[in-house]
Amino acid sequence: MFVDHVKIYIKGGDGGDGMVAFRREKYVPMGGPAGGDGGNGGNVVFEVDEGLRTLMDFRYKRHFKATRGEHGMSKGMHGKKAEDLVVKVPPGTVVMDEETEVVIADLVEHGQRAVIARGGRGGRGNCRFATPANPAPELAEKGEPGQEFNVVLELKVLADVGLVGFPSVGKSTLLSVVSAAKPKIGAYHFTTIVPNLGMVETEDGRSFAMADLPGLIEGAHEGVGLGHQFLRHIERTRVIVHMIDMSGMEGRAPYEDYVTINNELEQYNLRLTERPQIIVANKMDMPDAEENLKQFREKVGASIKVFPVSAVSRQGLKELLFEVADLLEVTPEFTLHDVVEESDATVMYKHENTSEDFDITRDDDGAFVLSGYTIERLFKMTDFSREDGVRRFARQLRSLGVDEALRERGAEHGDTVRLLEFEFEFFE
Repeated sequence: MFVDHVKIYIKGGDGGDGMVAFRREKYVPMGGPAGGDGGNGGNVVFEVDEGLRTLMDFRYKRHFKATRGEHGMSKGMHGKKAEDLVVKVPPGTVVMDEETEVVIADLVEHGQRAVIARGGRGGRGNCRFATPANPAPELAEKGEPGQEFNVVLELKVLADVGLVGFPSVGKSTLLSVVSAAKPKIGAYHFTTIVPNLGMVETEDGRSFAMADLPGLIEGAHEGVGLGHQFLRHIERTRVIVHMIDMSGMEGRAPYEDYVTINNELEQYNLRLTERPQIIVANKMDMPDAEENLKQFREKVGASIKVFPVSAVSRQGLKELLFEVADLLEVTPEFTLHDVVEESDATVMYKHENTSEDFDITRDDDGAFVLSGYTIERLFKMTDFSREDGVRRFARQLRSLGVDEALRERGAEHGDTVRLLEFEFEFFE
């Protein structure tokens, strides 16, 4: 089963909690704090495995959660950092944040890695908070929560050349003739229901990957037919081979087919019009094909080159393959997304939380609700079982300007303030 679009949940590992501890060895007076830091949580890392061809495995496992770091220990010992969770994906996988639709990574090369969800930092033990004014603090942090969100995985087939056209124009037949691929061939529409890949080699030793995609029909960009599911695979191709049934056996006019398919490509993604296109007039061994080709050339104009072929009898295929190979040599790759950082093994995309430190809203019962990445992170890393932790959190709120912001919104003494599932009272 070919699966090229899935949604999964990922979460980086939480950091380990810092510890509150004190030295209590014999003959060591005034031992002081001895609580160690927690270990960092594991990252969720996607790695390309060229042995995979579909996203089928993600149909059965949709939740990926890295392990958390170990908690800090006494005698100043730090917790162990958690191992990263490595998830294998096929070449050509694009990872997007479901909520923001921001591209996190575009994974194309074998062994390429991208950190999708980062693990949380380990909480600091009370050793870290000792000061001359407070040499024995009973204060430690909880581990930072790891990043978590839903991501959409899209598989876009890695092919140099994409075959497009209406159903039953001979795309699968052509691929089976010029390569060792064995796509399903039948005298009915939508015989091809998944993309098929084949390696093509010309007589002069040049080679390229060709993809046979399910047939397109009018309205494909809006979800009509099967082809709309696979339009994304055309985005990676450098050259589009547009096949047209010149025999007219299906009762359609070749020129209308040509206009309709180009319109569907443009409506799906305007950047597809940047790719060079080779027009292939197939089924030239059939009656009326020559007359239809003559009329077609008159309508498209002399500036557009048309290659008459017969995939069944192999007529004209040599010239077509040479033209494709020549075009690939001068056609650059088309980037799908703007790259922020790039190295030999990794391609990463900007994926940052750009929201404010906090946001204040009102519930129906009049309570003030605090939300925001920064304030929620501080709250989750606070140990409220100790007085020092509570006081530190109050100082952090004041430094962020939460108290002043609540007053500006009309908060008065005794009003309820909510943060996540907890409630507080506002004190002047």
